[in-house]
Amino acid sequence: MGQVLANQGKVLPDDDDADLREIGFRSLDFSELALRVEDETDEELNFDAAGLRRIATVGDVLDFLADLQRP
Repeated sequence: MGQVLANQGKVLPDDDDADLREIGFRSLDFSELALRVEDETDEELNFDAAGLRRIATVGDVLDFLADLQRP
């Protein structure tokens, strides 16, 4: 997530409770992050729109991606 933000000249906040809108992390950024995770893990991530709507903070993104990778 830090690299996606860094590519835009932004910094990943230290606080996992930081609001995504406040740091400028958009749905397109989430898509880029998901693709990076897929490339790193060589596995396709499967998620639905309902799950994405609940994501509001940096911690939510990290938890969501971690949960997708668990068997």
